[in-house]
Amino acid sequence: MELWIYGAKSIALGVCRALQVLYPEHPVKGFLVSSHKGNPFFLAGLPVREIGNFSRGMTQAEKDKFCILIGTPEDMHLEITGIIQENGFRSYVCMDSKREAALMERYFSRQGIFPALHSLPQGNESPQIQVFMIKFYKDYLLEHVQKLREWVYPIQVGADLTDIRIAELTDNTGDNISAKNGNYCEMTAFYWLWKNRLLDAGDHMEYYGFFHYRRILDISMEDLRKLKANDIDAVLQFPTLHEPDIGEHHNRYLKTADWDVMLYALKELEPEYAKAYHDIFSQQYFYNYNMIIAKKKVLADYCAWLFPILKRTEELSTPKGWERSDRYTAYMSESLMTLYFLYHQKDLKIFHAGRLMFT
Repeated sequence: MELWIYGAKSIALGVCRALQVLYPEHPVKGFLVSSHKGNPFFLAGLPVREIGNFSRGMTQAEKDKFCILIGTPEDMHLEITGIIQENGFRSYVCMDSKREAALMERYFSRQGIFPALHSLPQGNESPQIQVFMIKFYKDYLLEHVQKLREWVYPIQVGADLTDIRIAELTDNTGDNISAKNGNYCEMTAFYWLWKNRLLDAGDHMEYYGFFHYRRILDISMEDLRKLKANDIDAVLQFPTLHEPDIGEHHNRYLKTADWDVMLYALKELEPEYAKAYHDIFSQQYFYNYNMIIAKKKVLADYCAWLFPILKRTEELSTPKGWERSDRYTAYMSESLMTLYFLYHQKDLKIFHAGRLMFT
């Protein structure tokens, strides 16, 4: 059967690269999309075709020779399976987040990069850990609600902007920037943790972290015991892939003027990282979604580095950061997380886990 991938963004690209390396005997022929609007005409050197035009004129026997892997965010799969069926294709596989996570772990292991947490030996003792699941009162309801692990605690972000309460913990206590949630999104929870827990010498927690209400890292209780046993500094998700480089991500979500201002703030406040910027951002690997588990000090150091850059960017932006609510500093923080941890990949023990998505 001919193998095609539905989608033309980072998930589809990652699935394609993994299949090319792991299963060269089953070559991917190209990518399918509903429309070329917002999508490239070629990806990974392969054609990107609109499914309607692609299927036109084919007999059913010809269509039955195709197998389509759906490589998009999981919440789009139901709609896409309908489109595939409407166009007469009957063989397709949804690459849900569990399958994608397993595939990308095997791919990066084969490549010898971005080592997996699952590959490490297990210890006998779990660390003192708190991971906060970030929630917002306008989050859409999930059909498949997952039971939280005992070390995961919901925290409501943007709590200063509403009287509605969806979690006991909120980001508007103590020193906080909860009112800036329109720009900072999940990062108001990072700031709250930094100012109210990470700097507290009396706080004896060893690891802290963040998930999202519909995205978590694929980490079990057994994996937790690997943190302490192997003295791990940070766990991040396996990076997403972008073409031609990770500039594709911020070009999609940020205005050039805002990005240029952030680079100016970076050069002004962190010149050594600014020097490394071009090398790091000219590669394809990107730490998306602001999910992390890290030692208390590692996360504190990261926040102390990050938030002054974002604050200075707000000051230099037009309009100023406090005059808008378009999530731009949150998008920037994903790029800055990529810059920071790739810059430190040789002096920090960084391991990786898959990203699981709830629907």
